[in-house]
Amino acid sequence: MTADPPVELAVPADAAAIAAMSRDLIETGLPWNWREGRVLRAIRQPDTNVAVVREDARIVGFGIMEYRDEHAYLSLLAIDPAHRRRGAARSLLRWLEASARVAGVERIRLEARRDNAPARVFYNEQGFHEVGITRDRYSDGIDGLVLEKWLRPRQSE
Repeated sequence: MTADPPVELAVPADAAAIAAMSRDLIETGLPWNWREGRVLRAIRQPDTNVAVVREDARIVGFGIMEYRDEHAYLSLLAIDPAHRRRGAARSLLRWLEASARVAGVERIRLEARRDNAPARVFYNEQGFHEVGITRDRYSDGIDGLVLEKWLRPRQSE
């Protein structure tokens, strides 16, 4: 059994590499929204964590999580294809979940492309459940799928 790769907070110098990974691995064929400036703002934002996994000082994976009043929103998660299936995504998600628990949020939400079967399987394996559809969410007309994971029992109303 191998140890999970270490996760750390991104620093401003990481913004360009993270933006390029977003463009190439997540936003392919879509308008590029997570450019260097936006990533840099996220790194500097007190209610956002930008976490990375490195190998030989090179970023091989990252996640961006925004913290809101009652939930956290996982904006992006990407792993370099040459480093997939080695635990980096799981490590990033566990680290971000632990941070969300410390922040006191009830649940984590995210949105994935409805046609992204590998992402849906991964998040399902990590305890996320599909809770909604956002029609025509992406500029190419693909629907978005809302997933969520409760971090603590739901409060009775």
